[in-house]
Amino acid sequence: MSIRITASTPEETETFGARLARVVPRHLTSALIVHLTGDLGAGKTTLARGFLKQLGHEGTVKSPTYTLFETYELPDLSVVHLDLYRLQEPSELDALGLRDMDRPRTVWLVEWPDRGAGRLPAADLSVALEAGESAHVLTAVAHSKVGAAWLAEVG
Repeated sequence: MSIRITASTPEETETFGARLARVVPRHLTSALIVHLTGDLGAGKTTLARGFLKQLGHEGTVKSPTYTLFETYELPDLSVVHLDLYRLQEPSELDALGLRDMDRPRTVWLVEWPDRGAGRLPAADLSVALEAGESAHVLTAVAHSKVGAAWLAEVG
């Protein structure tokens, strides 16, 4: 299952993030893993911002490039936003204690997941963001039963 949309503005990318958040599965036995891929400036953090705002986060959302991850404790869910761009080796993830964050009612939004290959849980959903001249193309693909059910709800 997959969904492909065109976003002409950053607001449209945020709106897609909000669409995902509106129907995020709530009854999970482990974390829900979302991989966000795309070049610099493709809109990965913009999508994460829309996702978090929809879930009730009122503060700023910036890419955790230097801290590697930021956690958001929201009324219904916890969200772990990771940006692995600066990782030199996937083994650097071991010291972050991410295993402790693989728990029910938690969503991981992982930017640059390829940099953590072999150390991250498998994705339930991936969203590829491609920057074009006048618009970005966002393609969401399910990689698990939970991811497929989620995308079916998105529409």
